[in-house]
Amino acid sequence: MTEAIVACEVEVDVPFFDVDLMEIVWHGHYLKYFEIARCVLLDKIDYGYMKMRESGYTWPIIDIRIRYAKPARFGQKIIVHVGIVEWENRLKMNYQIVDKLTGNRLVRGHTCQVAVDMATEEMCYDSPTILWKKLRHIKP
Repeated sequence: MTEAIVACEVEVDVPFFDVDLMEIVWHGHYLKYFEIARCVLLDKIDYGYMKMRESGYTWPIIDIRIRYAKPARFGQKIIVHVGIVEWENRLKMNYQIVDKLTGNRLVRGHTCQVAVDMATEEMCYDSPTILWKKLRHIKP
């Protein structure tokens, strides 16, 4: 993964309702695991979704990429790693999901979000000052 300015990891126990008849995770649920980790990371920098809204910006996802290497299965413990790798013009986060026991990579991907001014509904071409302030206090 690209060097992140700030990162974290989250453990997930694959629940029964996330798997198909073959007991493997349906491909769309990996995005949910990305979201779980992303929320933890945003809270870590004190700029979770409620704080974003309070600051006057929404941050819609404009791009998602995901690459599957191996399936996760029902009952498996997985670790979702996430890190912020770009923040100047957009918020790009890289993800890697690995098996907790073996460390084998299951999935990797990234998401890109852009700031949208809630008052004007205009996309910002530079990340707002509030994000810079939140990240300035983070040690990589």
